[in-house]
Amino acid sequence: MNIADMNMRTRRMKCGRPALLAGAAVLAGVIAAPASAQQGAQQGSDSAGADGGRDVITVTTARIREEPLQDVPIQIKMFTAPDIINAGIATTQDFIDLTPNVSLDDSFTYLNTFAVVRGVTQINNADSPLAIIVDGVPQNNQRQFKMNLFDVERIEVLMGPQGAFYGRNASGGAINIITRQPTNEFEGFLSGVYGNGDAVEFTGGVSGPLVEDRLLFRVTGSYKQDNGRIENTFLGRNADTIDHDYNIRGKLTYLASDNITLDARMMYNDFEAGTLYDSFVPSGNANDFQDPSNNLPGDAVGDVFEATFKADVDMGFATLTAITGYTELDEEVRGDIDFSNPVNNPAGGFGFGSLGQGSDLDLAMTSQELRLVSPNDQRLRWLAGAFYIHTDRQLEAVLFVDLNGDPNQVDDPSLVFLRQTEDDDNDAWSIYGQLEYDITDRFKIAAGLRYDEDNRFQEDLLTLATREISFSAVLPKVTLSYDVHDSALLYASYGEGFRSGGFNAPGVAPFRDETTRSVEGGFKSQWWDNRLTLNGAVYYSFVEDFQFFFLSLAAGGQIISNIDRAEIFGVEVEAQATLADGWQVYAGLGTTDTEIKENVPFPTSVGNHTPKTTDVSLNLGSQYRFPVYNDIFAIMRVDFERRGERFWQVDNLDIQDPFNLLNFRAGFEADHWGLYVWGRNITDEEYYTDFNPNAFTGIGYDIGFRGQPASYGVEARIRF
Repeated sequence: MNIADMNMRTRRMKCGRPALLAGAAVLAGVIAAPASAQQGAQQGSDSAGADGGRDVITVTTARIREEPLQDVPIQIKMFTAPDIINAGIATTQDFIDLTPNVSLDDSFTYLNTFAVVRGVTQINNADSPLAIIVDGVPQNNQRQFKMNLFDVERIEVLMGPQGAFYGRNASGGAINIITRQPTNEFEGFLSGVYGNGDAVEFTGGVSGPLVEDRLLFRVTGSYKQDNGRIENTFLGRNADTIDHDYNIRGKLTYLASDNITLDARMMYNDFEAGTLYDSFVPSGNANDFQDPSNNLPGDAVGDVFEATFKADVDMGFATLTAITGYTELDEEVRGDIDFSNPVNNPAGGFGFGSLGQGSDLDLAMTSQELRLVSPNDQRLRWLAGAFYIHTDRQLEAVLFVDLNGDPNQVDDPSLVFLRQTEDDDNDAWSIYGQLEYDITDRFKIAAGLRYDEDNRFQEDLLTLATREISFSAVLPKVTLSYDVHDSALLYASYGEGFRSGGFNAPGVAPFRDETTRSVEGGFKSQWWDNRLTLNGAVYYSFVEDFQFFFLSLAAGGQIISNIDRAEIFGVEVEAQATLADGWQVYAGLGTTDTEIKENVPFPTSVGNHTPKTTDVSLNLGSQYRFPVYNDIFAIMRVDFERRGERFWQVDNLDIQDPFNLLNFRAGFEADHWGLYVWGRNITDEEYYTDFNPNAFTGIGYDIGFRGQPASYGVEARIRF
């Protein structure tokens, strides 16, 4: 069955509505709570201070100026350095799993992931719905988001369109990752992890002055290898192995004067790992969890190099910041494409027997940003900036006949039946500005505007045919906020997001740009001497030309297409409480109800949910840290995550049931050392992180990408 036949299978699912209404009821109760909470806070304010709760946390991502997190009228999930250590966050997957209404799913190649935020979906080989910023530099390729996190100062996840500041690719939000800065005193750290599957990981680093008070350095690195936990039942070995994955990162900070700071950063990552291990699912049931059984082992080899230079100049009336970034990313992939074997599926994909695939990706990006930011201590605050990025991407994709299960057959011209080689260049630039004004001490307004232009060029390196296309957008954002109390804020905002269109493979029609218009109302509050933090929002988004993709062997890979119109409605609530000294509990709820309103190519999908949408996500957790002897503390932490129904494609016929994930971490620690045991998905829940039904693959059956089973291990760390 092909995509044109999906009208034979369409049924409309409204399963997300009850959960959404439940979430709205929770939010209504939360909004009603401040009256009594305010009384409690006022009654205790004379006898208990801020020491009773969490420290005041500042954030710089939202408006590129340092301000308390609870004063920023945006829903932000923040992970500080202690949070990162306490939760055992070692990869981007780990903190995304703790953030409601955001998912990050592995699929296809080792670096490939799909991010979904508030129902806006990642597209393979296209722009992300999230602006990913690392140390001030945008990560503009899908394969840059999956990374090992080590020596990180903080992580900030901003929800909702942030296009007025971050521009294109911020339709669903933005993520800012800030690594630790060089220090003026010598320090260092070392940690080691061992887990099931003979997984090992080491991280370490040193920092200090080369010239005291003037030139500072920081050098850090990580190394991991893993024998895997997902077995390929046909080959009799694990498919998710990591032969090696190592990173080294160096930073230099030059304090040229009281007003000038210069920073340089370089990073290199090299990896080889198992890949392309989707499971053959002949039943067509998205809840039939099959192990991989392909006869062609998948392998991905590649490296990433990044260099960044940043200058901050305090000119009195404003701070001038210049950020230059350069990235090279190479990835070679070999493996199966019918994801079966001659025993359980002799006909293979398309009925032509076993088939294999190979792809070589070479990517280079250069970016430059300039911005001016006014001081904070003014009634009227402003910022202005300009950004430019050039991307050069070359991709060769090959399909070949598999005779013996050897991936190296890709190099035999006599077995190749489809080859596509393309060169995609992209020049994008933007200018932006923002004004913030305190109408009164409690009532504030912020307005931002950005113009983005994206010019794309593609050349078919086999036929030398070329084509060009351009996209542009004006992206406004307006926010009103009111401090109803010293510890409670109400806000309302309107913002737009823009995701550029682009080219499919040569010979396939381009896809259109995507525009998101979003209205949000929310609150941020702290009660009971800052022991309780309670934040929430209701949002509505209208999306034109919603981008989605499907697989097509006939076209040699994926096709990116557009849903004409879609609507998204949701609720987010977050709570954190300190119940006693050292004992914290936290909860987060996110609902996402999407509906296709118009889809001219596939009209029977109208009324369905958009692809890859999860209707409800829930996080619950508790952490207890208490002294056991002198300066030695014990720490225990439990994290629970519930993921609701997952709608894999526009026909809504393949729905993954809700499932639960349970993690734990426990150990002993002191000022300079820590020893822990940990477990992830300890109940060994089965699930797919990606699922592609036959109607959207063309190979005659469904395929699914297995999520990680139970993992557990020990960790030791020292700091000096």
